[in-house]
Amino acid sequence: MSANNQTPGVRAGLDAYRIYLLLRGGVALLFALVFTVNMIYFVTDLQLDPLQLVLVGTVMEATIFLFEVPTGVVADVYSRRLSVIIGILLLGLSFIILGGIPTYAAVLFAQVVWGIGYTFTSGATEAWIADEIGEARAGAAFLRGSQAGTVGGIIGTLLAIGLGAVFSLQVPILLGGALLMALGMVLIVIMPETRFQRASEDERRSWTAMFDTLRAGVQLVRLKPVLLGILMIGVIYGIASEGYDRLWHKHIIETITLPGPLDPVVWFGGLGMIGMVISLLAKEIVHRRVDFNSPVEVARAAMILNLMIAGGVLLLASTTSLPVAILAVLIIGPLRSTSDPVFTAWINQSLDPKVRATVLSMSGQFDALGQVVGGPAVGLVGNLASVRAALTISALIWAAATPLYRRSMRRSVAISEVPAAP
Repeated sequence: MSANNQTPGVRAGLDAYRIYLLLRGGVALLFALVFTVNMIYFVTDLQLDPLQLVLVGTVMEATIFLFEVPTGVVADVYSRRLSVIIGILLLGLSFIILGGIPTYAAVLFAQVVWGIGYTFTSGATEAWIADEIGEARAGAAFLRGSQAGTVGGIIGTLLAIGLGAVFSLQVPILLGGALLMALGMVLIVIMPETRFQRASEDERRSWTAMFDTLRAGVQLVRLKPVLLGILMIGVIYGIASEGYDRLWHKHIIETITLPGPLDPVVWFGGLGMIGMVISLLAKEIVHRRVDFNSPVEVARAAMILNLMIAGGVLLLASTTSLPVAILAVLIIGPLRSTSDPVFTAWINQSLDPKVRATVLSMSGQFDALGQVVGGPAVGLVGNLASVRAALTISALIWAAATPLYRRSMRRSVAISEVPAAP
């Protein structure tokens, strides 16, 4: 390994695994500061309709779709560490724009900045830790990182509830953005990168290396049908999740209504916090029961979680009862939080390290494609029919991924049994 791959000794003071947990926990805490209140801010302060709410997500996901693979290739050719740090700084900037300018145009612009920042971290974070600690430990690390994120999310939610109720919904958004940028500066000092095989100086001067890496990633997907099935599941997940993510707050606030005197931020913050506690337990169960070295077993766990999520969304769409709606939300949130690291572990198994970040980014891009293509249609249903109808469609689309999971399981073949792309 060349010396220029080694980061300064001060950054090696903490091992990569601990920094990964710190990164996941810290980002989750600061995301919770913002995401606990942002949808309430959109519905109550900016008074966006269902289509506008979904278009907020569409702009963000369209940005992700355009930038996901190029930024993933940058992480594979130049530096995972650099990619993660740039992404964290841009995410913080996006929240400052979102909270500082209370207009719909500013919200849309903030989604563009957020989308670019997200693509720098998507794939690169997972590829970085897989490089640093090895593939054998990576699957368990993803789940532990998700648990650290849950703990951080609980703390961030409590802070968001207090700040949003006492001051305004913009305050936790602005604070989350400022602290994310501070986290990016801290990572410059402490984040190591010791096992990444960076491209040569000549290759880094040329975009040819980037296109070569992208081509290798595409070829790997073509040679390994299981990977193609996973990417198609990402499209379905994107279509279904966009409708739910953008509309469930509006459904509870306007269709079901919340009793006084508690502020909506207290209701939604409390739901989020309880959901995070449940998700900690769910992730621990999955961690102990699922063999993350078995692609078939991981696929089975992902399929079961996916079906349960679809059932929860259908329950929410079909009810006008607040207790039933709360039950549905407390099913959906923890299961989604648990399914994400399982899905990441599934696609990450035995990927060629040279294209790992690129293929993981392709997964995110397919998810974004589903949200861009299907999201506005679901939002339009919300405008023309009802939010309940839009949520019902989202649940049915979610369940439509089941045959793809079953097909992958029937193959009963690990991804690694097919030769890697040259």
